[in-house]
Amino acid sequence: MVSLSRARFAFPTQLAATFRFSRKFALCLPPAAAAGVVIFGDAPYVFQPGVDLSKSLIYTPLLVNPVSTGGVSTKGDKSTEYFVGLTRIKVNGRAVPLNTTLLAINKKGVGGTKLSTVTPYTVLETSIHKAVTDAFAAETSMIPRVPAVAPFKLCYDGSKVAGTRVGPAVPTVELVFQSEATSWVVFGANSMVATKGGALCLGVVDGGVASETSVVIGGHMMEDNLLEFDLVGSRLGFSSSLLFRQTTCNNFRLG
Repeated sequence: MVSLSRARFAFPTQLAATFRFSRKFALCLPPAAAAGVVIFGDAPYVFQPGVDLSKSLIYTPLLVNPVSTGGVSTKGDKSTEYFVGLTRIKVNGRAVPLNTTLLAINKKGVGGTKLSTVTPYTVLETSIHKAVTDAFAAETSMIPRVPAVAPFKLCYDGSKVAGTRVGPAVPTVELVFQSEATSWVVFGANSMVATKGGALCLGVVDGGVASETSVVIGGHMMEDNLLEFDLVGSRLGFSSSLLFRQTTCNNFRLG
């Protein structure tokens, strides 16, 4: 498996050094059974039918966790994972009350928010998980609930949820970074997970009270979103759902 981390010997840095292009790559993860794309350097991000995302990304700084969060490290190593400065979460446009100290990385490297393609579903520290699921439940009280399907806690009768271009018709979840202008809006295709027996579940998992990282944005939430990792500028660019633009990660146009 190729490493896309910030490590000195990871693939993006080595590729940039070999071919002399910017230490930058864009990732577009597909849903299961579809094709995605990784784009290295400064190539334009054009998707069929002629959707150019190169100049429409929203940017937020990439942060450095002073303590390694990897499985193998030595004392004093910084994390090579991708951390961002989440400041609040909204459900249906309303701010969720959170203990915001959990959203900051402390001197021991605990807390904060990172992106992880190896984590299938977004993981939230227990108090954050409860606050988000409670808020979502309050905004969806009209949709019939069904018993929870592990690892999820909040599930609905999928037959009672209408479909839209951007997935199930449910309230949006917003990840707000340094300001309201840098808000990653998550629609039903990325917030909900279809499970056995026709249940449709909010795709967030309780990470426990002793979570090393308070919020881990998992792969499902990234699907059909273009993410640009600019290692020189130390920033993350994101598109929000490509489905809104009537395209997908499978529709990347080469050349």
